[in-house]
Amino acid sequence: MIQNGLCHNRLHSYPGNRKCSMVTRIKICGLTRQEDVQTALKLNAHAIGFVFYPESPRYVSPEQARELLDGIPPFVTTVGLFVNASTEEVARVVSIAPVKLLQFHGDETPEQCHAIADKVQKQFIRALRVKPDMCGDDLIQYELMYRAASPWFSALLLDTFVDSFGGSGKVFDWSIIPRELAPRAVLSGGLTALNVSGAVSQLHPGAVDVSSGVEQARGIKDPAKMQAFIQAVQLADTYLPEQSYETQSNNE
Repeated sequence: MIQNGLCHNRLHSYPGNRKCSMVTRIKICGLTRQEDVQTALKLNAHAIGFVFYPESPRYVSPEQARELLDGIPPFVTTVGLFVNASTEEVARVVSIAPVKLLQFHGDETPEQCHAIADKVQKQFIRALRVKPDMCGDDLIQYELMYRAASPWFSALLLDTFVDSFGGSGKVFDWSIIPRELAPRAVLSGGLTALNVSGAVSQLHPGAVDVSSGVEQARGIKDPAKMQAFIQAVQLADTYLPEQSYETQSNNE
């Protein structure tokens, strides 16, 4: 069963695979062109993201996003990324471009995230930019803080800390992610087709989020890179040991 947007795993059998393995949800973020949206959909991405942060090279206006949202099929999660936007700003954007899920990447407090999500009646993902001095307990406590603050909280997105807001395009030390947290978290930061299989095999995250790792230029996606990325995730899912799912199911 799928719960909380894009972050709960389910059993799935891939063709030719005799095992049941987990499905890692895949989000392609920073889409700016209709052809890239259509490619992501044809490749069966589970979620697509639009950046509503004007300082980002991947920024799209609400009007542009509305056009890109046209024709999105059922059960594909559409996500709007915001950085320190006011409740009124988010409400205006969502009224024009009705994404299904919010993603906060700024300095928003738990209370601010709740107020915005409650205003527009949508679940949200909270990005945590992981600093080098953080440990696993820090990640757990951060998640608990947001989960306690709002019933609209969906999942924690783990990204690499950089001075600027938005995606980092850099990898952080995945080994600090607690085993119990990974299946309900979204892994981001520097993922590409070359390293995502290792990430999925090592961590078994609930979802992965990629932007720059599948681009030919900022905001312009590369169809071949998108395909290679999604195939790499599927391959890693296929060959996860059966006990991985059993162990995580027992921990839920």
